Amino acid sequence: MIPIIIIGTGLAGYGVARELRKNGYADDLVLITGDDGQFYSKPMLSGALGKGQSAESLASASVDKMASDLEAKVLIHRKVSDINTKGHTITVNGEIFSYSKLVLAVGSSPIRLPLKGDGAGEVLTVNNLEDYARFRERLANAKRVGVIGPGLIGSEFANDMLGAGHHVELIGPDKWPISTLLPEKAGRALQKNLSDCGAIWHLETFNGAIEKSGASYRTELQNGETVEVDLFLSAVGVRPEVALAKEAGIEVNRGIVTDERLLTSAPDVYALGDCAEVVGRNLPYVAPLMIAVKALGKTLSGTPTTVVYPHMPVIIKTTLHPIVTLPPSPGIKGEWRVEGGTDGVAGRFISPDGIMSGFCLTGNRISEKGAMIKEMPAI
Repeated sequence: MIPIIIIGTGLAGYGVARELRKNGYADDLVLITGDDGQFYSKPMLSGALGKGQSAESLASASVDKMASDLEAKVLIHRKVSDINTKGHTITVNGEIFSYSKLVLAVGSSPIRLPLKGDGAGEVLTVNNLEDYARFRERLANAKRVGVIGPGLIGSEFANDMLGAGHHVELIGPDKWPISTLLPEKAGRALQKNLSDCGAIWHLETFNGAIEKSGASYRTELQNGETVEVDLFLSAVGVRPEVALAKEAGIEVNRGIVTDERLLTSAPDVYALGDCAEVVGRNLPYVAPLMIAVKALGKTLSGTPTTVVYPHMPVIIKTTLHPIVTLPPSPGIKGEWRVEGGTDGVAGRFISPDGIMSGFCLTGNRISEKGAMIKEMPAI
């Protein structure tokens, strides 16, 4: 029997496999990954330090347990080098595998800045368990940490390290924290509360050079200031993994382009999760992923199912000043109307015709999430 093959064993890959079995799919199932196949939740990486979690404790199941539970073959430390969409085959470490259906759950990778300087190669990123283990090892001897990127990921890591007693300095060209998802007043409220806990912000400045300075590292900013720390972490965001699909002639844009049933431009090839652009939307968050997982599990089990997204607020794990935001869809015109202060902000994004198209809540206002969702127009 020609199997369904899933490339990737993150929340997306293992999630689809679970749904397939739950929906009665009894045929052969193969998962392929470049790592060791342990099951863990990648979104937990940016909040694990504050909970005292090691890389080992983040992994909730071994590859053998996952293979047994899913009645699947899981191939680890393997590289898929080619997809032949006409022949329905993939090449894995030089070996050819045939597939009946193929699922691309290849995720995303950290955006790597073109850093200069003799310390550039020692700047860390955290995108998987191995990265996190290396980060924890280096952090054990680092009191001062520089975070490049004051966006969602950088702010979550900064929050976590502040809670663990580290001195944190955040650097980036952004005008305010998490500026792609929050209005300025909300970002400033986060900035103020993390500052009160010791964070130092260097916004609207960076020159892209990291130099060694004895046992530490330093960067001279465009505004003339110098930041010297024991460790630099780059957290400027992630980029969908599209190279494999693109080389196979599958349509890609920001992500791997799919329709509302997660089918790509190639027959019998599907994509979901961080790597996918579903009907024009790339949503690298857990809530849309879980919806996609359930829909694709039904589709591949013989019941074609459309992905239907409800309103899905993003919960930002800055526990020192919690945030919930539902940003407006790209291209929506309007303006933020914001009330509140540094203890908590409530903002509504209002379109020119008076319709609320998004919202954000911070601090002591996050309990209003339910009421805000009710204000949003039906999808």
